Amino acid sequence: MARKKYFEEPDNHDRWLVSYADFMTLLFAFFVVMYAISSVNEGKYRVLSNSLTGAFGKTFTSVGKIPEVPGAQPVAFDPLSSVKVRSGEPLRKEREKMRGIAKDILVVLEPLVREGKVRVTQTSRGVTIEINASVLFAPGEAKLNDDSNQALKAIASVLVADNHAIQVEGHTDNLPISNPIFPSNWELSAVRASTVVRLFTESGVSEDRMTAVGQGPKLPVSSNETVEGRARNRRVAVTILAILPEPIVEVPISIDADKKRP
Repeated sequence: MARKKYFEEPDNHDRWLVSYADFMTLLFAFFVVMYAISSVNEGKYRVLSNSLTGAFGKTFTSVGKIPEVPGAQPVAFDPLSSVKVRSGEPLRKEREKMRGIAKDILVVLEPLVREGKVRVTQTSRGVTIEINASVLFAPGEAKLNDDSNQALKAIASVLVADNHAIQVEGHTDNLPISNPIFPSNWELSAVRASTVVRLFTESGVSEDRMTAVGQGPKLPVSSNETVEGRARNRRVAVTILAILPEPIVEVPISIDADKKRP
């Protein structure tokens, strides 16, 4: 029986045209997308330019010419219209108010300030009154001396007419203390701060405005190597916290933030 003959189809040498046509189509689409991205939106560009000029008070020059749009009107844009930022006037008024409080404190505590037992300072945080512990307490105790009531009540007379928040901090030197009442300097500093807060409350200062903090020996203002330095570190600091307008910025939380950490 004769074998059936198979005929091979001749090779099609034009098949490359199909791949070439696909490649050209993709290349055309790519250039269309690139052209669309590179097109300048006149309105958005003018908004950006006006906002930068308003924020920095300078004229910005762009590289290249922006095509003119017939009938286009200048866009008025205030970059700070919807954002609450710290302005100069409220800041100035708050600083003046805090300076007035500092002067009033200096007047009522002038004898102690002259003796170096009280220091009044002003920073962006507020007004701080540092009172040497020897003025208020006996060594290792948190009960106020009889003479300290007059000084603290003088401070309270200034604070009662104000509305700022108040933070009272107790500080000690680094010499260890251990007795049935105070196992360490931390307890001593905390109770001393609370005692001052209690006297302010009894003198008419609202307790909702006050916070008592025990700092122990961790924030010295002088060297603990000398007797004078340790005496300076034993203190109570009363800070009248400034109220300054601050911009509110929400911090976004990235889900992938923890994954990127080593």
